Amino acid sequence: MRDPRRGVDVHVADSLTGLQVGPLREASRVVDIGSGAGFPGLVLALAMPEASFDLVEATTRKCAFLERVIAGVGIANVRVVCARAEEWAAGEGSCAYDAAVVRAVGLLATLLEYAAPLLSPGGVLVAWKGRRDPEEELQAASAADLLGMGPGSVEWVGAYAGSRNRHIHAYEKVAPTPPRFPRRPGMAKKRPLGGTGG
Repeated sequence: MRDPRRGVDVHVADSLTGLQVGPLREASRVVDIGSGAGFPGLVLALAMPEASFDLVEATTRKCAFLERVIAGVGIANVRVVCARAEEWAAGEGSCAYDAAVVRAVGLLATLLEYAAPLLSPGGVLVAWKGRRDPEEELQAASAADLLGMGPGSVEWVGAYAGSRNRHIHAYEKVAPTPPRFPRRPGMAKKRPLGGTGG
C-alpha cells in the first residue's frame, strides 16, 4: 500500500475499532492470534498500555519482524510467541487470556476454535471480518456452542475502518472448553466445526 494515509485507515484505524467492545477495553491479558504484521495487536497494545499482549504467530520471519518493531518502538507490554495457536493453547496459553483478537485469518468457526482454549471464563473473542455471511455466522453459532462460547454479537464499523463492509464479531466464553480442544494443528482450518466436516 503506497499511500500512507490509506494505510492508517486500513490498518491502524481498523485495529482501533476493536476498542468499541467493552470487555476488550477492560482486558488485562490479550492474545493476538495470527498476528502477522502486528495488526491489530501492536496498535491495541499502544492504546492499552496497562494490558499485556501476546502476539501469537507461526511464521518465523513474521515473528522476527514483530520483534524488530517492538524493540524499535520500545513497546513494553508486548511479547512475541512464535508458535501455532493450537500449540500455545495446549500449553502455557491455556485459559490465560481475558480477550483474544484476530484479524484476517479465517472463517469465524475456525477463529472460535483457535480462541476458546486460550480464553479464561468470561473472556471474549473479538474478530475483524468483512461483509457479513449468514451461512458462515450460522456455522459459527454451532461451533460456539460446541466450544463453550456464547452467541455472537456483530457491530458494523465501516464508518471508521476505511471499508464500508467492515464488521466486528464478539463472542464470550460462557462455559469450559471441552478437553478435546485444541485439536491438532491445522484441523480447525481444514475441518471447521459447525459444518459437515467438524
